[in-house]
Amino acid sequence: MNKAGRVAVVGAGWAGLACAVELATAGIPVTVYEAARQAGGRARSVALDGHTLDNGQHLFVGAYRETLRLIRLVGENPEALMQRLPLRIEFPATKPAFRLALPQLPAPWHLAFGLLAARGATLGEKISAARFMQRLKRRRYRLARDTTVADWLDEEGQHGAIRRCLWEPLCLAALTTAPAHASAQIFANVLRDSLGGQREATDLLLARTDLGRVFPAHAARYIAAHGGELHLCHRITGFERDGKGWQVGDIQADDLVLAVPPHSLPQLLAHRSAHAPLLSQLATYSYEPIATAYLAYPKDLRLPFPMLGMAGPTGQWVFDRGALDGNAGMVAFVLSANGDWDTLEDGELVQRLHHEFTALVGPLPTPRWQRVIRERRATFSCHPELPRPGNETAEPGLWLAGDYTCADYPATLEGAIRSGVEAARGILAGR
Repeated sequence: MNKAGRVAVVGAGWAGLACAVELATAGIPVTVYEAARQAGGRARSVALDGHTLDNGQHLFVGAYRETLRLIRLVGENPEALMQRLPLRIEFPATKPAFRLALPQLPAPWHLAFGLLAARGATLGEKISAARFMQRLKRRRYRLARDTTVADWLDEEGQHGAIRRCLWEPLCLAALTTAPAHASAQIFANVLRDSLGGQREATDLLLARTDLGRVFPAHAARYIAAHGGELHLCHRITGFERDGKGWQVGDIQADDLVLAVPPHSLPQLLAHRSAHAPLLSQLATYSYEPIATAYLAYPKDLRLPFPMLGMAGPTGQWVFDRGALDGNAGMVAFVLSANGDWDTLEDGELVQRLHHEFTALVGPLPTPRWQRVIRERRATFSCHPELPRPGNETAEPGLWLAGDYTCADYPATLEGAIRSGVEAARGILAGR
């Protein structure tokens, strides 16, 4: 196998970095170009008024096997970077308050006992949820037809507190798409690898540090240590064929990987007619926003668990950053998918979140500091039967990497990592 030819990767998000790390491990020289001042893409750390935070609060779970493998590959220990906790979902403000905590028992007993012991749901709802998971397992998590999560849950008789506080919040968190519009098959895939997997797969992995130090910074060092290069503040606006390879920037590459969001592909591919079907397919995509609102309260503030569900009407999830990275008193509110919250200006959004938060934990003074970070096109809308391209394109040697190419998964960091790894393996298989 000839490994000598260089690979160019455009985009240093998690997909591009995963691709580059996998190639570097195999001895392939790789050059990564990133338009921004730092690696990480839509999951990176940011400096705000003396605080090192993230451009969005992200949640990892034990089912993210490829993410955990690559973190180890670049020389880090996920257990040191992340706090591993058994799955616990709490909605203290619902009436009655909802709480589901999975015990440390072997699968599937951890889920069965966790459901039966859940607070705030009727016995009938718990039994119905357990039977729902059993039916899914018997069907090997394959649906006869894709539909919306809302319609699927109706068909499966999932109602009440389990639906409101477990299935629907999990759908929103994983697919960044409201249950009324989200793909039931993709959600079933998520349930297969999490609640349907081993007990460790359901664990919450809460980062003890900022996202940049979870993977991107270590990946960049690993790439450099293995003969590769990462060029920041270097925007690639075009490329051309050069023999059987590609001229990208000032280098010649045998293979080229476009690890950019799908909405950025037209400016790179519009002049290449072979990709017209791909661009037509991606033109049908719509996108979902994510916002993270950081509010700083007195430093003695502590939540009963690092992650709590909110009953709305605005808030969805709140994270205690003090319990995670030591930023005492800082909480992060996460809001996903198109909704009324996205029509609010930052000031009004913060005011509403503060009001709902005080109803949850008790009286609090006005936040001493606040900031809202919005990603308007954070993820693609994960609709039923959404066409998803693969890593290969119509031109040999030109590849795609990004969560949208991982057809089995929604737009998650694990999906991005898997797509980058698959692109790299496709390149290696051809050498």
